[in-house]
Amino acid sequence: MWSVKLVNQAEGIEDFVHMDRFDRSYANKVMLILAGLVMTVMYVEGMLTPSLPSIAGDFNVSASQASLILAMYMVGGVAATPTLGKLGDLYGKKRVMIITIGVYAAAVSVTGFSPTFEFMIISRTIQGVGMAVMPLGMALVREEFPRELIPRAQAVISAMFGAGFAISLPLGSLVSNDYGWRWTYHSAIPVVVILLVISLVVIKESRFRKPEVKIDLVGASLLAAALSLIILALSEGQYWGWTSLSTISFGAAGFVLFIPLVLYELRYTRRGGEAILNFRLLAIRNVMVANIALTAAGAGMFLSMFALVYRFTYQFQDSIWTTGVSLVPFALGTIIFGPLAGVLVTRMGIKPLSIAGAMVAAFGFFMQATLPGYDGVLIFEFVCGGGLSLINATVINLIVLTVNPRDMGLATAMNGTFRSLGSSIGAPVAGSIIATYTTTIFATGPGGTLIPAIIPASTAFYYSFIIAALVFVATAVIMPFSREILGRGRKPAVEFPKGSRANASTGSE
Repeated sequence: MWSVKLVNQAEGIEDFVHMDRFDRSYANKVMLILAGLVMTVMYVEGMLTPSLPSIAGDFNVSASQASLILAMYMVGGVAATPTLGKLGDLYGKKRVMIITIGVYAAAVSVTGFSPTFEFMIISRTIQGVGMAVMPLGMALVREEFPRELIPRAQAVISAMFGAGFAISLPLGSLVSNDYGWRWTYHSAIPVVVILLVISLVVIKESRFRKPEVKIDLVGASLLAAALSLIILALSEGQYWGWTSLSTISFGAAGFVLFIPLVLYELRYTRRGGEAILNFRLLAIRNVMVANIALTAAGAGMFLSMFALVYRFTYQFQDSIWTTGVSLVPFALGTIIFGPLAGVLVTRMGIKPLSIAGAMVAAFGFFMQATLPGYDGVLIFEFVCGGGLSLINATVINLIVLTVNPRDMGLATAMNGTFRSLGSSIGAPVAGSIIATYTTTIFATGPGGTLIPAIIPASTAFYYSFIIAALVFVATAVIMPFSREILGRGRKPAVEFPKGSRANASTGSE
């Protein structure tokens, strides 16, 4: 089913930048700018996370409804990322990335002024275009670095996820605690604008173009609609009733939409189109395995982060500030283990490190479920972050070092779609569990009166973390099905599905 061949000059494609033509100064500038963009996007997301219970209180919505704040951002990313990835292949990755950052900056600017919960959800959905920055950036890095240095560059950028969280969690929670969550958005606007200008001035346009590419708007719309319906059912199910006609109808309609989506994408791919779910690329073993693994990792991460925020807020009765600080160990784990994975992956290979990362994360979440103590939660947060970072920093190389450079924008964008698909489901699942398993406490009000308050029960956190642990066990099970492309003795190769145009012109082994 799979065949391997180096992309050669006869096709008019350079496989990778060679060491003797490597512009280290420019490549490092590109990497630093992209790292800054990733950190900024994660800062905006991280600063919002500890404030979720506060936002829910301001708009008078439940925990399951508050999960829409995270989920609809992901849905927007699911629809926008593959479309923008293809536009990058067509018009140039830099040009599309600049436009994307501009739209993201505008959405960030208005979200802080949201007058209603519905307005915030809409602006958050548009804000999801920021997720396209990562795959477009990864594709640019792929063009500027020689093969020997790409894993390290990818690991550094992946580590910026953790750095963004490490900065945003205490800083954003401090701003939110003292001035309100809206000011966390206002504070991010100047940073986004500055990075937009720097990117416009410094980054060169990408060398690889695909002028014949078409945009799969139908596929993107169907996928976004299906996910929106499922997420709405998960988020509103506790409020509507899990067996109500509305919940069942929305959930069923979402799943049914996957049927025309798959049929359309199969037909679109057979006709030579580059579908949002491109089955030509998914036929490549490493692409399929990487997408499934990162979907599971995304779901586990957002499920657990949402549950942790509510656990610190209600079980440990932390303020917004202390909740943000309490989440920092998770971010530190990603910062420390991301670059370490980049160094080790070229020697050990992708599969051993990614499997180890998945099992470490699973162990951490299992301990989160079974250890009620505050100190234990902080310790195993760090373990979970480290395991997740090993996965993110290594698995992406299965795609980046496997596919044809001409398909890089599409492949990384599709990976972003799968990752976002998992992430968009993770938060609503946690929100539904937290809203379903509750307990009542009584607080002393004016005049000594007892005021009842409904808060999440400890059972809700137990189930959330057990599910996250099982998701990462599944990730460890999936990874052995990939074909190892790093480690000692491995040679650079680009993999194509059987019958592709590349194989037709170069032959196959």
